[in-house]
Amino acid sequence: MTRFIAAASLALGPLPLLAKELMSDKFEVKGSVLIYDTEKTNGEILDDDIRALKWSLRKHTAVTELHLNSSGGSVHAGAEMAEIVMKYRLDTYVEGECTSACVDVFLAGNRRQIARGAKIGFHQRSWAAQAVQRYYRNYRESNDWDTPFEFGSWIYADTQAEVHAHLVYMISRGVEPGFVVSTLKAKSSEIWYPSQEELAAAGVLREAVPGVVPLPRVAVVDTEGQPLLELEEKKQR
Repeated sequence: MTRFIAAASLALGPLPLLAKELMSDKFEVKGSVLIYDTEKTNGEILDDDIRALKWSLRKHTAVTELHLNSSGGSVHAGAEMAEIVMKYRLDTYVEGECTSACVDVFLAGNRRQIARGAKIGFHQRSWAAQAVQRYYRNYRESNDWDTPFEFGSWIYADTQAEVHAHLVYMISRGVEPGFVVSTLKAKSSEIWYPSQEELAAAGVLREAVPGVVPLPRVAVVDTEGQPLLELEEKKQR
């Protein structure tokens, strides 16, 4: 996949303004709980949320638990946010619904629980036709795709590798392999909502792993007490 470097320069504007931009409306902190709710803004999981999550955790060092409510969004963003959750050893909890890319973030949690009546949903991944066309046009020269058929051959192999990596991720997070395979049965236009009993039996829900505790953190600030921005690597499919 092609990678880009997204550099945030302090010269672009006042630091307090840049910091404010990172305070996404999707995030809210209540004590040791960080709430990530894409539904209250009628939005979805986006690449911008990767930095917002990282910034929230660096600023609010008492956070040990991430509450989720999202119908999904960017596969890339969900995977990157999951890496952050694992890095900070957070617990995860679903307040309302966690579907599609949100599930990756949820499975990154140490202790994973859901509220009574909450739902976790699975379906096959998809890539919109317009996005596929745009990707082909942007990268056909650099990948030496002389025809759409060569691109089709590449995308067939790439999709298999991506699906395999995702299945391995779920299994690595303690989910029963048979259940993992079943998550592929719903089409991208459908959603499979297992019962809470099924989720618990399959290891999607679990109590904290013994010995795993949140990492101690201190807020990273500059000499004037403002949060520092950082360079981060961002990839686009």
